[in-house]
Amino acid sequence: MEFIRRHIETRVLSLTGLAIGGVDYENPPGDPGLFGPDSVCWRVHGDFTSMMVGGISALLLQALHPLALSGVWDHSNFREDLLGRLRRTGQFISATTFGSHADADRLIERVQRIHAGVSGTAPDGRPYAASDPDLLTWVHVAEVSSFLKSHLRYLNPTLSAAEQDRYYAEVALIAERLGAQDVPRSRAQIEAYLQSVRPQLQSDARALEILQILRTAPAPSPALRPFGTLMLHAGVELMPEWAAAMLGLTLSERRRQLIRAGVRSTAPILRWAVRSGSVHRARRRMGLPSR
Repeated sequence: MEFIRRHIETRVLSLTGLAIGGVDYENPPGDPGLFGPDSVCWRVHGDFTSMMVGGISALLLQALHPLALSGVWDHSNFREDLLGRLRRTGQFISATTFGSHADADRLIERVQRIHAGVSGTAPDGRPYAASDPDLLTWVHVAEVSSFLKSHLRYLNPTLSAAEQDRYYAEVALIAERLGAQDVPRSRAQIEAYLQSVRPQLQSDARALEILQILRTAPAPSPALRPFGTLMLHAGVELMPEWAAAMLGLTLSERRRQLIRAGVRSTAPILRWAVRSGSVHRARRRMGLPSR
């Protein structure tokens, strides 16, 4: 049984930022990082399955903003190395959530340097820059609203309204450190923001290609292909219905229930198997049980 657990854990961690290395979550002892173990974001960001579903949903949602998509399209090799990009994004989220102060600061500064070199002109002629505060806010909101929605669906649907608001207030720090402005800090503010930005969103050929890339991306191993397919379907199912419709994606209620059942049957196995993820290592740094 231990061999099976380790085998599953190795496969799962190969999909995360831990596969990159470079962040020591177990040192220095006692360093709480930017948030600490009592934060809501440690709970929300600590579950691999719900974060994977939320991350895919966020990626598709972000692709609907033509300026944000242009930055990724023109300055990223995601079409050739989708897994690498997902790992790097995962590392940033994990390091800023669970890493030491020094590692979190280092990752934020690195992303700021990368953003400084990302600018250009979108197909419609508008200039864009990754350091644009408005684009940073959009990317942030698309991510964290998807992470929390997935957490509520697949891990803890009883998370209180106050704790949900506290989550948004906590993670606003990261967006603001990157240069975002007027970052929503509550459920009401997030919902109002999403409604206000909808007129700026559109589905074009490149957004649809993002979806196709996700559909056809090779799995790290044949054994992970069914899991990857399930995560993609779950990410689509998690999207706001209006956003999914923009990509031409509609799901029957029966299909939605089947997808959710598939995730809920898979998640407990992964939670049993993974004992050395970022959150487990961070808890060891703080002298707490890994759980």
